[in-house]
Amino acid sequence: MENQKLLEEFKKCSTDPVHFISNYIKVTHPVRGLVPFKLYPFQERILGDLQTHRFNILRKFRQAGCTTIAAAYSLWMAIFQKHKSIVILSKGDAESTEVLDRIKLMYDELPEFLKPGIIEDNKHTLKLKTHSVIKSRPSGKQSGRSLAGSLLIIDEAAFIENIDTIWAAVYPIISTGGRAFVLSTVNGIGNWYHEVYQKAINKDNAFNAIDIKWQEHPEYQYNPNFSYLYEEMTKKGLDIHKWEETTKANMPTKQWLQEYECSFLGTGDTYIEGEILKQVVAQTSEDYYTKYNNRMRVWQDPQPHYSYVIACDVSLGRDRDYSAFHVINMYNGQQVAEFYSNRTAINDFAKILFNEGMLYNIAPIVCERNTIGNNLIDWLYNNYEYENLWADEKGDFGFLVTAKNRENILAELEEAIRTNLIKINSARTASELTTFIINENGKVEAEKNHHDDLIMSLALAIHVYKQILDTTPMEFLTRTGAEEKPPMPAMGMKSYVDPKTGNRVSQRMTEDDYKWLMK
Repeated sequence: MENQKLLEEFKKCSTDPVHFISNYIKVTHPVRGLVPFKLYPFQERILGDLQTHRFNILRKFRQAGCTTIAAAYSLWMAIFQKHKSIVILSKGDAESTEVLDRIKLMYDELPEFLKPGIIEDNKHTLKLKTHSVIKSRPSGKQSGRSLAGSLLIIDEAAFIENIDTIWAAVYPIISTGGRAFVLSTVNGIGNWYHEVYQKAINKDNAFNAIDIKWQEHPEYQYNPNFSYLYEEMTKKGLDIHKWEETTKANMPTKQWLQEYECSFLGTGDTYIEGEILKQVVAQTSEDYYTKYNNRMRVWQDPQPHYSYVIACDVSLGRDRDYSAFHVINMYNGQQVAEFYSNRTAINDFAKILFNEGMLYNIAPIVCERNTIGNNLIDWLYNNYEYENLWADEKGDFGFLVTAKNRENILAELEEAIRTNLIKINSARTASELTTFIINENGKVEAEKNHHDDLIMSLALAIHVYKQILDTTPMEFLTRTGAEEKPPMPAMGMKSYVDPKTGNRVSQRMTEDDYKWLMK
């Protein structure tokens, strides 16, 4: 190629990364070996967004070639733009080294007229004679302190620990003109990647959200424009028409959802199985009204022929953890009301509980009595003289949560949700369930920067609900059963002071007690 044509081609490559990559970049394909990187339409779309937007976040499926696109784009910038610093952050050292090795292979395979020459070449750095440098680094708590660059690429962001801390450290460096490209397969809900992506979708941050589907990949779904590709695949014994069927059969559903369907729900180590969470989220209702300055949501007012249970989890009301309670209809398991606030003092919380307990047919109220829970019980019993506080088998008011019984009541929660024993109306409760996880040590807890107050109060409600169902000798109707007559209230608790000991004794109310009360 004569010099003038080389110059024209160089200029064209310098202004068009799609042209440069499609015509000059070579990559290693897992089946076909070293091949030209012929971009598919969805890959060209990604490159177009990288050129158009400063901040991009990509939700990708497995083996979409997105990390390779990021590597090729990095090399294009380093070759055709002077004094640029491109930083690629990966999950670990092996991943960061592998990404830079890809870039070095791409550079080595370029024709000489596109090679500016190398100044520095080591395990984590490639510096060219354009004085542009590509640094590939593993993630770590202090990574953000050394990531100054013109372009920051974060690969598999959903799987990087402390990514929120890293981003907080690096953002001031790129905020004055740098660019960012965040890409990842999904890894559940509640992590930094998920939150940034959701805000991008809702236009609540500066990121441009890029979505790609596995059906766009010609190697996964048949596309008549790529007949040459299928000829090669057939020679290797691969049938494009059976790809989906074969791949699904060879992996668990959860892995398929994560790796190919890009489904946030149904992935990650959530305590409630992902498909069940989808159903819970889908069944929530926005048909409610609010009370107490929007702290309480009510889906159904009390009905005189129903019994209810109220279970609560209390906090100090100082902008930290939340005080929460649920009102559950004991005849159909429906969540009819919910309270949630981190700015409600214990005395005010007790007053609200008293009011709602009386309103919902003097419902049994069960309080967690760990630490400040005892103060709440004291307010309800001594200050408001609430007559239907739930007591345990020892006659003590409230429920003392221990490490052992916590596992039990959470197991009851999971079973109740899985078997549709209860109906969750609240999107707030559903949201907490999606970030309630099993951590690396096997402990069930709220994900970092999230809460579980609604979950624990719901678990208490289900525990008492099931206990009353198991011990009450009257027939209970299911949600699907037809009512021929209004049901009698479920058995509650009564208490009295033993004249011999001076101690308060609690016992379950009998049907005769109710008959006497209703005379």
